[in-house]
Amino acid sequence: MEIDTSILEDLGLTNAEIKVYLGLLELGDSSAGPILQKTGLQNSVVHRSLHGLIDKGLVSFILERKHRIYQASDPKKFFTYLEDKKKKFERLLPQLEKKRQMARDHKEAQIFRGKKGINEIYTQLLNSEGKEYNTFGGGKRVTFDVMGEEWWKTLHIKRIAKKIKSRQVFDTTIKDYAIKLNKLPYTNIRFLSQEFEQLTETVIIGDFVAIIMFTEDPYGILIHDKILAENYKKQFEILWKQAKP
Repeated sequence: MEIDTSILEDLGLTNAEIKVYLGLLELGDSSAGPILQKTGLQNSVVHRSLHGLIDKGLVSFILERKHRIYQASDPKKFFTYLEDKKKKFERLLPQLEKKRQMARDHKEAQIFRGKKGINEIYTQLLNSEGKEYNTFGGGKRVTFDVMGEEWWKTLHIKRIAKKIKSRQVFDTTIKDYAIKLNKLPYTNIRFLSQEFEQLTETVIIGDFVAIIMFTEDPYGILIHDKILAENYKKQFEILWKQAKP
């Protein structure tokens, strides 16, 4: 009967440990010699694997006339082995979360160039775990000429799939496009006058701020800074109150 040994690999056993454990299951109680013959592994590899399996609680042994007789543990012992690994990981988890939080609090600024770079900025913004997507700026050139209307449509489909709410302030030059966009879920758009049209868009989401320049050679700055994001959010709220549906 073929056994899918990849499952045992996923549980943390080496290829040699798997061969030794399966060999012992078939042999029953055994000294090292028959295990060597059964597995075809080198003597040092077999003994190293036996020690590893003993440490994992998957093999035990008794001494008979100064010789070790090995026995594979009941396969149900794997549940105990996994529970032990889970408990060890739970002890480690707070340290890992602390490191992650330190990274999130870290201030960082990156510059991206070209359409691929702009796409990467918006991808990182949507993956930032922020709860609301706030933007202001842009205009006809931003919407249609540089990235294209279809690209923006795809971006918002991804945003909506992540259930990220948005509030956006546009100028009236793209009102027809914005009205269609505003019909989508998790989307709320307001307008300022045509004089608000510009070649930049500013995006605030979570602790991130992005300022994108949609020139002939577009580029953008992605900043990870909680304090800066809070300040830009205040600026956005002022514009939001001034803007009209």
